[in-house]
Amino acid sequence: MLLSLTPLDMASVVWFFLVWVGYTLVADSDRFQHLSVLGIMNEHRQRWMTEMLRRDMRMIDALIVNHLQSGIAMFASTSILVVGGLIACLGAAEKAIAVVSALPFVGQTSKLEWEVKILLLLLIFIFAFFKFVWSYRLNTYCAVLIGAVPRSTDINAKAEDEADRAAKIANLAARHFNRGLRAFYFALAALSWVVHPVAFALATTWVAVVLYRRDFRSRSQQIIRG
Repeated sequence: MLLSLTPLDMASVVWFFLVWVGYTLVADSDRFQHLSVLGIMNEHRQRWMTEMLRRDMRMIDALIVNHLQSGIAMFASTSILVVGGLIACLGAAEKAIAVVSALPFVGQTSKLEWEVKILLLLLIFIFAFFKFVWSYRLNTYCAVLIGAVPRSTDINAKAEDEADRAAKIANLAARHFNRGLRAFYFALAALSWVVHPVAFALATTWVAVVLYRRDFRSRSQQIIRG
């Protein structure tokens, strides 16, 4: 299968995974995470659980978790639908190749090359699906931990420890959700491989730049950070 790819194709795939994995390691590292939107929001989630301890009625906290879960469920459903569509593309390779080959700047593509490109997209969306589902489950754990926190009149060291655990689970859920979203971004870059491997490499770089700006240099990051 790899023999059907040109050196330019293989170089673009290697660049794709280097950028994706490298960006994830840097953005999620302890050294830089406090500068990103995700790291700053971790601090806000910690404050949220501290304030939750002092509330008599915690329906608002349950509603927030439920709202987060509904968004995650939408992305998980979208991922599995895309996976189904990509599997269908594998079954109709000849028709898909005929349609794509008619586009400008798209060269002739063999059936094996098409299948490799679709398989890459398939793996990305399967990865995203697992991230979203795990994030959904972690938010379920967080909801249970919130429900197990004692009343506001019984705040002690044990209650504070339980609230801290709820915050850590909420932060972990956010990290997995963020990685699922990041997979969606890089899937768009992988889609450009259908056009040309150079377009694939350029799109990969562009996605990394966009993610960097939104994680570290965006207006929303400045507002959240204060």
